[in-house]
Order: sequence, then structure tokens, then C-alpha cells
Amino acid sequence: MHRLYSNENITVFWNSEVCRHAKRCVTGCPKVFDITRKPWIDISKDEDARIWQTIQKCPTGALKITYNHGIRVVFEEEACRSAAYDGDRLVGMCQYSETEEGRCIYHTETDPAYGGKSIGKRLVYCVAEAAEKSRIKLTATCSFAHGLLFP
Repeated sequence: MHRLYSNENITVFWNSEVCRHAKRCVTGCPKVFDITRKPWIDISKDEDARIWQTIQKCPTGALKITYNHGIRVVFEEEACRSAAYDGDRLVGMCQYSETEEGRCIYHTETDPAYGGKSIGKRLVYCVAEAAEKSRIKLTATCSFAHGLLFP
């Protein structure tokens, strides 16, 4: 299961399949990481810097974090994609097709001028989370998406 949690400044990625429950997140930032709450991650509960420092201590890499750099990522089901916007400008997308088995991510792309900002990862996780919430099987022929979701 892949989840992302965003505010205006940061995005936190959580991969439950990698998580080994070392509890460094829970002890390092208990207001944000609370296993008695659903969802268990609420990044509005503490400062971005403290969240960042806590996630850097995750021994398994199940938690990762990136700055958003002013880029907004949205799921656009009617267009079969997630899209990244800098203001009104489209700067990236992750496209999928509907198949008999579910959804298949076939293309992920970001504007080269926006490289190194984890936009592609945010786009892929956005599609993955939407599929999971709708209980739709997800596959990927896009090598980038496949590497993130099925390492």
C-alpha cells in the first residue's frame, strides 16, 4: 500500500510493504504519527522541519519526504491521469489506461526544467492511492512507475 500526505510545503510518502514498525516515527513525532488514529499520519500536527528530521531516521525507507516546490499534484480521473501544476501550467503527468484487470500506468513524464523535485514520484503515488481507495488493481508498463510500485 502506497500513501502520500501533503500540505503546501511537503509531501510524505509511506510504503506499508516496506515498513517494519521500528517506531522511530511514532517516538520522534508522536503528534504526526499516531497509530491509534486513521489515517495514522497527519502532517498538520507539527512543524515541517520536525517531520523532516523524524522521517530521515526511518531505518527501512518506508517513509520518505520531499519539498513540493510550489507544485500541486491532483488526480484527474476523467482524463485517466494525475497531473502536476505550477500555477496553471501543466508540468507533469502520470497516465493510465483502464483494462479488464484494472488500471495500468503506461507513461509518466515531467517537464525537464522541473527535474529533481520528486514530481514523478508524487504523480505515480497519486494514481496508486486512487486505485487502492477504489479497490482497483494497478499494474504498470511504465518503467519508472513499475520501479516505484513493484521494486
